[in-house]
Amino acid sequence: MPAVLITGAQWGDEGKGRATDLLGSRVDYVVKFNGGNNAGHTVVVGEEKYALHLLPSGILTPGVTPVISNGVVVDLEVLKGELEALGGRGVDVSRLKVSANAHVITAYHRTLDKVNERFLGKRQIGTTGRGIGPAYADKINRVGIRIQDIFDEGILRQKVEAALEFKNQVLVKIYNRRAISADEVVEDLLSYREMLEPMVCDTGLLLHNAMEDDKTILFEAGQATMLDIDHGTYPFVTSSNATAGGASTGSGLPPHALTRVISVIKAYTTRVGAGPFPTELFDESGDYLRKQGFEFGTTTGRPRRCGWYDAPMARFAARINGVTDFVLTKLDVLSGLETIPVCVAYDVNGERHDEMPVNQSDYHHATPIYEEFPGWSEDISGARKFEDLPKNAQDYIVALEKMSGSRISAVGVGPEREQVVVLHDLLG
Repeated sequence: MPAVLITGAQWGDEGKGRATDLLGSRVDYVVKFNGGNNAGHTVVVGEEKYALHLLPSGILTPGVTPVISNGVVVDLEVLKGELEALGGRGVDVSRLKVSANAHVITAYHRTLDKVNERFLGKRQIGTTGRGIGPAYADKINRVGIRIQDIFDEGILRQKVEAALEFKNQVLVKIYNRRAISADEVVEDLLSYREMLEPMVCDTGLLLHNAMEDDKTILFEAGQATMLDIDHGTYPFVTSSNATAGGASTGSGLPPHALTRVISVIKAYTTRVGAGPFPTELFDESGDYLRKQGFEFGTTTGRPRRCGWYDAPMARFAARINGVTDFVLTKLDVLSGLETIPVCVAYDVNGERHDEMPVNQSDYHHATPIYEEFPGWSEDISGARKFEDLPKNAQDYIVALEKMSGSRISAVGVGPEREQVVVLHDLLG
């Protein structure tokens, strides 16, 4: 049976939770393999809307085992809050499994994230301040706290004290903040032990056995391709690998386990935080997309920067991830526009670039070369087949498919679960 990856092709917020939910009833496991609670998924089920930040979207689908694997950094306060909120709305959360090797976001990670960002001033990256970067930095520096450490108080205390020995020097002597008490951190982390006990396991072994039993596994990437620490618009990126390669290291399954890679891409482009954005709009068109698409962060509430579709970026995502299928979302947001520009290449100092420039400075100075497509005025939210769409909407989809590097297999035409046009079987 297939192991399928869903990732974002742009800078996040493309609707990955929607795509995961679209396949939910056909999979057995949904795995979050990277990131933390710095990104959110909004999933609409009937009249109910769910905003998920740390939990895999599969937690909303009965019979699916949701997994937080070793590549994730876990804020235990957020985890507890989400589980309690969903449980209070009648969702069965007892199926969740959490890797013993996943790293923990502590109070000092959140504090350092915020003071570091303020210290950068105009050079700010646009972090959410939730401690994601500092937690990953500790992981790489080999001073991180893992979920399994919470079950050994002696080890936990040693690790917290060792981490704070240097961090408190930085907080007090550089940032003029008070020192953080190791006792307070240890006490806080130990308070989650009872909650964690029934859900913590060797998730790598769990997923290996699931494959041996011919179960279908869906990998759900946090963030997106252009925010990948290695392949994104560095340094304006996240702290983990949000591309297909991260699914293997972040879960413990081998690379050959992946049989399909589905990349979710909006019919236009958005970004939150700082960094280059060639097609960004600063006029009424940007305001229109923001308002019609309700482009405000699920986790942060921040208004998203909006721009037109970027075909070179789509091709880059297709190449980096080995995309087999695109899911095009929010096509309905474009209804009512007379013309729809699409970036087909960039101009960098008078030179045309048909692909994304490898030099970051060139990308910062790139200006889009547009091709314009006729728009449509019809309401497309009721379309369920390709033929139901207006001719201009059909032509727009066909044009994007030709210039994006892989086939478009599904198109979102509204926010609700059933508002989708399926062109090809995503698992076939």
